[in-house]
Parts: sequence; C-alpha cells; structure tokens
Amino acid sequence: MSGHQKTAPDPYFPGNGDARFRVHRYELELDYRPGPNRLAGRARLSAIAGRAPLTEFQLNLADFRISRIRVDGRAPHYTHRGGKLRVRPAKTLPAGSAFTVEVHYAGNPKPVNSPWGGLGWEELTDGALVASQPVGAPSWYPCNDRPADKAAYQISVTTPSAYQVVTGGRLLTRTARASTTTWVYEQPAPTPSYLVGLSIGKYRTALLGDPGLSGVPQAGHFPAHLLTEFSRDFARQPQMMALFEELFGPYPFAEYDVVVADEELDVPVEAQGLSLFGVNHVDGSRGSERLIAHELAHQWFGNSVTVADWRHIWLNEGLAKYAEWLWGERADARDAQESAAGAHRLLATQPQDLKLADPGRKSMFDDRLYERGGLAVHAVRCALGDDAFFRMLRAWATVHRHGVVSTQMFAAHVARFASGPVDELLDSWLYETRLPPLPAPVA
Repeated sequence: MSGHQKTAPDPYFPGNGDARFRVHRYELELDYRPGPNRLAGRARLSAIAGRAPLTEFQLNLADFRISRIRVDGRAPHYTHRGGKLRVRPAKTLPAGSAFTVEVHYAGNPKPVNSPWGGLGWEELTDGALVASQPVGAPSWYPCNDRPADKAAYQISVTTPSAYQVVTGGRLLTRTARASTTTWVYEQPAPTPSYLVGLSIGKYRTALLGDPGLSGVPQAGHFPAHLLTEFSRDFARQPQMMALFEELFGPYPFAEYDVVVADEELDVPVEAQGLSLFGVNHVDGSRGSERLIAHELAHQWFGNSVTVADWRHIWLNEGLAKYAEWLWGERADARDAQESAAGAHRLLATQPQDLKLADPGRKSMFDDRLYERGGLAVHAVRCALGDDAFFRMLRAWATVHRHGVVSTQMFAAHVARFASGPVDELLDSWLYETRLPPLPAPVA
C-alpha cells in the first residue's frame, strides 16, 4: 500500500476520526427492522495503536443506546456525547500494539447533521439507504471516521425476508429463517468509513457484465417497474468499465454493483465497489449516463486512491469529472477539448474565489470544484501530450492503488512525466483563485 497514515486531525472535520490509532478490520452484525426503523448492532474493531501508548481513544458514533463495550475483552471507562465515543481502556495500550474494541448498541438510526443536510443512514418509504460522504458513517456504526484510515469489512445484516440487502463486497452467505434473512458480505479491500454504502429495499437484480469486454462481475439492483429504462440507461456501463481499465489500469475491486433506490436522490453517490442512484437518474434515454461514468471512475479515483484528508477532494472529483469527458470522447466522439471549453465558459461567469487544492469545508462540493478540477486535469494533458498524460494517469492509479494521497503527491507525480517544468501551470490551477486561460493541446 502506498501513502501514509496522517497523524494530524482533518482540518475540515477536526472532531471526526482519531489519528492515534488505526483500524484494519471491522466486523458488523446488524439487525434492522424497516417498519419501526430499529437498528441493533454489534461492532468488533481490530485496531493497532500508533507510535505512542494509548491511554484513551475516540470513535465516532451517533446517538444510540450503548449496552456493552469491551477493549481486549475488558470493560473500559467511556463517555458518549455529541457523536463522540471516548474510551479509556482498563489498561494502557502499548505503542504499536494490536487491540480489539467491541460495541453493542441499538436505536433508531437517522442521518447526522452536516452543512449539506443529513448524511448517512436514511430511512426510505420502504427500506433504507446509506450514503455517508463525507461524515455520515457514524449514523449507523462506531468508526474511526477519517478518510486516511482504511480497513477491511465484514458486514452481516438481518432484515425481513421481503427485503434485499446490498453493500460493497462479495456476498458470502444468505441465510433465510422463519421470517428474516441474514446477508453476509466481505470487503477485503482497504475501505474508508465514508465509502461503506448500504441499501435495503425490494429490488430486481440484473447482471451487467459482458465477459467479452471486462471480467469484472457487474450487477444492477432496481425497482422492478424500471426494468426497461434501467436496461437502456446502464447498457453501456460494461464498455465504460473496459475503457477505464484500459486507461486507468485494472479495476481495483472484485465486483461492481449499482443500486437504484426507489426514491429521488439529489445526486448519485459512490461507495466501495458500489454506486447509489435515485429513480430520477433513470429515464430510459441515457440522460444521466455521464453520472454513471463519473461514479464508476470514482472506484479508481477516491475509492482505491483515497485522499489523505478532505482538503484534497478535488483529486476525487476532478479526475472523475475528467473521466466523464474521456467517456464522451470514446462513446460520443465529443472531444475533451470541447467539454473543457464548455466548463471554462461556465466558470468564467461565476465567482473566482475558489482555491482548488484547499476549497474550505463549505465549498468542497461546490460545482465549480468539479468543473475546475476537470479543467486542471485537462491542462495537465495539454502540457504533457497524450502519450505521457495517459502513462501518468495509469501510473497514478496503479502506484497508489489502495493507498492515500495528497495534492502535493499528485504534483510531484505529474512532474515525473513532464518534459519541462510544470510548477507554474499546476500552481495556477490548484492554488490560485483566478481562472487561468482555457488550456489548449500543444500543436
């Protein structure tokens, strides 16, 4: 794994996550009843202390009733207020030591408050949906909620048998009992807490993969009445997968699923090995196809190659935006220069006060960050030329596969593929607020 574990708090969310330790595996056993929206959970975290002995540590968990906590099998002292579970083990944990935390909890899950509204567990008309970016994961399980802390997951969900459970990873078992079914999924790839998605609903399932295009198993889960529209709108996803594997390197996970919840969603949301869409993104005329490409590209950029902290979110969104333009080049003969020109015209009419490499918490999901991020990537392509650019892009996704990265690392990476200095170009796009001129390919 490339990258490193950051030891400072995330500057945008200093109350989330604890850099004094890291989790390498979560085991979640959940029982969910959709009618009363009742969740009972048991979470077992396998963790490693950092460079200093741990006399206490913090997890993030929303307002559930806690019935039991154990650290290495012993009852600790703990407090649980304001979404923070502060734990003081009965015995100090030595630096670098492995330890386990077990938390039993129950309650009515609900989204956590954020500047963008509620995030995380959302009760639907008939089922539930979890989309946590950036800080919604504590709405349903105790976690070290920081993007740099990536772990493996095993998730078991028991729910009434009328419902299907979908999460990222491989379905290990599905066990039906009298009136309930237990679904057990395993995600071995390193996963940040915000990318653990979950959907509970009544779905029809269709396979999407084409073995002639890509060997990645792909499936869609959607309301049965949308079969015709879904089949058309997602028909070209296997071609997207093949293109992105060609350009970015092998798909970084074992499978890829998409879920269309039977609700309208403001925007689709990526999760590890999974993307979540709303019924408003399915129209039977491929009206949201660029978003299908965008969410798929996040599996490389954001999910496998993960930002060290949220200041660097443009690396996720700028590269996924550019993947939209690359898909447009291949599928619709729409040149990326044309897409870039449209984005540039749009940005030229808007306030120029956004610093791409550190947009601030309020602006981290601003539309301008996506468009300017795509333009910054296009500017690098224009400066390097196609051959060096695509070698650079593939190497970025390959070298940092399942790792943690920063803007500074990206700039250094780009410089290794450039025939001349690129510092001034990158500074103008990443660190200055004024919109640079539209980049143009070198003749």
